[in-house]
Amino acid sequence: MPSLTDSPDAPSAPAGLVDAGLPSADDVVTHTLLNCLLREVSGPERQTVVDNGHLLLRLPCRGVLLRVRLRRTSLLGAHRFSGPVYEQAGDDWAAVDWRRLAEYTRDELSLRTGERNDEFLEQIASSHQAVTAALAGERTAGPADGHLAAYLVSEQSLLFGHRFHPTPKARTGDPRAWAAYAPETGSAFPLRHLAVRAHLIAEESAAPWAPAALDGQRTDVPDGYRLLPTHPWQYDTLREHPLLRAALERGDILDLGQGGRPFAATASVRTLYDGETFLKFSLNVRITNCLRKNSSYELSGAVALTRALAPALTDLAERFPGSAVLREPAYRALALPGPDGTPDRDLFEGFGVIVREGLPRHLAPGSTPLLAAAVADEYPSSAAHVSRLLTDTDPDTALDWLSTYLDLLVPPVLAAYFDHGLVLEPHLQNVLICVDADGRPVQVLFRDLEGTKLVLDHHADTLTAVPADVAGPLTYDAERGWDRVVYCLLVNNIAELLAALADLHPDAEAALWARVRDTLRSYADRSGCPPRLTALLAGVPLPAKANLLTRWGRKADREAGYVRLPSPLGEDILRDTPRSTR
Repeated sequence: MPSLTDSPDAPSAPAGLVDAGLPSADDVVTHTLLNCLLREVSGPERQTVVDNGHLLLRLPCRGVLLRVRLRRTSLLGAHRFSGPVYEQAGDDWAAVDWRRLAEYTRDELSLRTGERNDEFLEQIASSHQAVTAALAGERTAGPADGHLAAYLVSEQSLLFGHRFHPTPKARTGDPRAWAAYAPETGSAFPLRHLAVRAHLIAEESAAPWAPAALDGQRTDVPDGYRLLPTHPWQYDTLREHPLLRAALERGDILDLGQGGRPFAATASVRTLYDGETFLKFSLNVRITNCLRKNSSYELSGAVALTRALAPALTDLAERFPGSAVLREPAYRALALPGPDGTPDRDLFEGFGVIVREGLPRHLAPGSTPLLAAAVADEYPSSAAHVSRLLTDTDPDTALDWLSTYLDLLVPPVLAAYFDHGLVLEPHLQNVLICVDADGRPVQVLFRDLEGTKLVLDHHADTLTAVPADVAGPLTYDAERGWDRVVYCLLVNNIAELLAALADLHPDAEAALWARVRDTLRSYADRSGCPPRLTALLAGVPLPAKANLLTRWGRKADREAGYVRLPSPLGEDILRDTPRSTR
């Protein structure tokens, strides 16, 4: 694979995965379910208490009292657990394995919602199976140096997934295919290429280089044909489609086989990277909540957003040179007519591929990009973890590291919303933290326009100019957009990174949150303190995405609701909490 840079200044920590101290799959699944119950069910109903180093949590409808040992408490209520979960059994406590806790969770949700979800336990079992396989799989260390190697290891190190999602590693598909194409196995492979007659290609482009990123992968495409790169797994899934088979037989499509430079799987599984360009493919595979394919409106929407956001992104880049958004300037799809003469939707969406800017276009010289989710993981599963980046054990070093990161992350996200009506989605899997040779943040990169939305009040003219089926999914009202910004920025991203630092320095948690407040206050002072930001600084409850209830209701991600968490940002909370550091 090509290197991002030949600079010798990559962090000195090894690039490979770290196995020491990782929990069992059983503990991972029970703790994740308990996180969800605490956040979305028992916590909001005040059915929890911390007592003598344990969390006690009652499932009010099911009538079960659970207990788990605490490694550390959290001001946000996102506590760290240790060991098995127990249930009260008379005057004693009995261990609860992950299957039993899953059944209790199902029963509680069924009783409280009046709804059933017959696939829920199966999805939890699938997630458990995936974590078990990831922990048991052979994970060899990557090269000891090189920015690209360190970056890809960070992308491929998420063994456990989102700790506030009930089925973070649930998946469908052939396990053998997963082994070949999953990030957890360190997979890298050549793409499958189709040569398609030019009139059967659908595409849009907002940048002259973007189509070349697709066309330049093979040199053996006959005249009159265009190259369509495909994910090998998706090709195997769709190869027996009657329209595709007929087109192959008559020569409208030529199967060129696998070839070209290898692409590596990133954390999202279907987005692949070769060191120069990201390609986001469709996969007819269900991962966590959704079938991971590029819907037709998402294909067009990526290019429409890239065009519409150009002025805003240019302004943000000039004002905040330590950040950038990776644009998605092109898509290409197979427009093979069906019986009604219009492109067959299964093939159009199934073979649709989105081109995303690669890291060399934006990466700060000499820096190493790392996936934020790997930096903030609860357990140090790779050299990207923040515990590996810090150079010493002084709490002030952790505070300064966080402050530097916040100064890079927070202002562009808030300016995007308040100044441009742009809802970025800076959750941990959508942010890259670029660090210098000492492991300090020097840049943040935002990616994946699928979650980026436009606030209607700011962009009415833009949204009117695109088809309604594209405009609808691109739009949030101001309130929902703000909830999404605050959730992704504070609850998903900053709180989890802060938690990883607080694991190293438990007495510094309040001081770490004080740094978050200082960063928000500094932005507010420079920007006239918009009312929504004033409320945030006053300590209003923070929105947290209700992943458990969304999954139980089988809702699309866009329809997810929020629960409200007590905020650790209020001055009274920070003042009244003892701190051992400044």
